Amino acid sequence: MAVLEINDENFEQTILDNDFVVLDFWAPWCGPCRSFAPVFEAASEKYPDIVFAKVNTEEQQGLAAHFQIRSIPTLMIFREKVIIYAQPGALPAGAFDDLLGKAGEVDMAKVHEEIAKEAEQAKS
Repeated sequence: MAVLEINDENFEQTILDNDFVVLDFWAPWCGPCRSFAPVFEAASEKYPDIVFAKVNTEEQQGLAAHFQIRSIPTLMIFREKVIIYAQPGALPAGAFDDLLGKAGEVDMAKVHEEIAKEAEQAKS
């Protein structure tokens, strides 16, 4: 599957329409971003059931600010509209595969349950 380019217009729909989205916040001038790009691209081919998308922080400064991106590359994983991973730094292919495997194993029913509990506690 091709890697999507994310912008203000398609960000929300991409997250809403897909259960598993991996975002790569990057910039063209960033050396580590450029060296991680082939790893990200290869993973997008290897895992067709996951949506892989890139956010150019130079062009999408509003999205970068919204997610408080301070260092690039930053990887962010959404499962069922919930951020379950957000970390700066490029990963080698093996570590990225491991991360994707672990992200896929997260029990999202429990995550949604915890979010509901926290929301209830916040109301009290």
